Amino acid sequence: MSTTDVARFAPEWLALREAADAAARAPELLEPLRLHLPGTAPADRHGPAAPLVIRDLGCGTGSMGRWLAPRLDGRQHWILHDHDPRLLELASARLPRTAADGSPVTVATERGDVSRLTAERLRGTSLVTASALLDLLTREELDGLVAACAGAGCPALLALSVVGRVDLAPSDPMDDEITDAFNAHQRREEHGRRLLGPDAVAAASVAFARRGMTVRVQTSPWRLGAWTGTPTGAAADPGTPGGDGDAPAGRLSRRLTAEWLRGWVGAAREQRPGLATRSGAYLRRRLEACEAGELRVVVHHSDVLALPRRDGGTP
Repeated sequence: MSTTDVARFAPEWLALREAADAAARAPELLEPLRLHLPGTAPADRHGPAAPLVIRDLGCGTGSMGRWLAPRLDGRQHWILHDHDPRLLELASARLPRTAADGSPVTVATERGDVSRLTAERLRGTSLVTASALLDLLTREELDGLVAACAGAGCPALLALSVVGRVDLAPSDPMDDEITDAFNAHQRREEHGRRLLGPDAVAAASVAFARRGMTVRVQTSPWRLGAWTGTPTGAAADPGTPGGDGDAPAGRLSRRLTAEWLRGWVGAAREQRPGLATRSGAYLRRRLEACEAGELRVVVHHSDVLALPRRDGGTP
């Protein structure tokens, strides 16, 4: 694991980015998901409907659960997966305890390697979720996850995967060079594992479709810096669709943008050490613009929803 990945999983970084994640997540995927979910939670004719069983892979501090649980009706049982016991403890403690309609939400945790889930293990699971996970997988690991979901007839909502595109305004002559180096870092081979990086969304879409699942992809861009300084009531930029949350504002937005810049440029420099001197000057320029409230950044992501076909061929 690279030094930039260590920072990526730190609770402090996950907390800092949560508002941007919530604002970016694609609400357009919720309605098709809701329409599918009732069929995965059959009612006991002598009792209440069985709870939705939702497994959140690589849960971090639980931001997916905090966003999704209050947007779904019905009883829910969340199973949080991560390799880090500290993150599991934080995520479990902070998961909402009520659904959109007031139904109870319960939680359990499982520590381990999320890339080793099987169809048998997913039996009885209503939904698999993950955030910022796909780009960290290899093609073999992705194929295993897809096979497990398809084999268990389990939908998957996989959010906030990078797609290799960053827009910065005002532009800088080094923007493209840093972007290319960062994307190469995302696709690097590490300990014999070739990461999918920005190719993950396309690879997942093809893999799920080959398994007979219906795939929907929706953009979920982060908007950082001066994007979040738009006065209340002002029109949003029409070229950057996104989620239904509130983006971080003020000093929090500048902190997030600055930390993202340091990580983005750091990963590029780690991948291509020859950039060290010029990238240092580039980072200083960008941080100064950020602090002055003059920098706008759009970090493009996509959310993937894969739905198994019901009997009769419809998703």
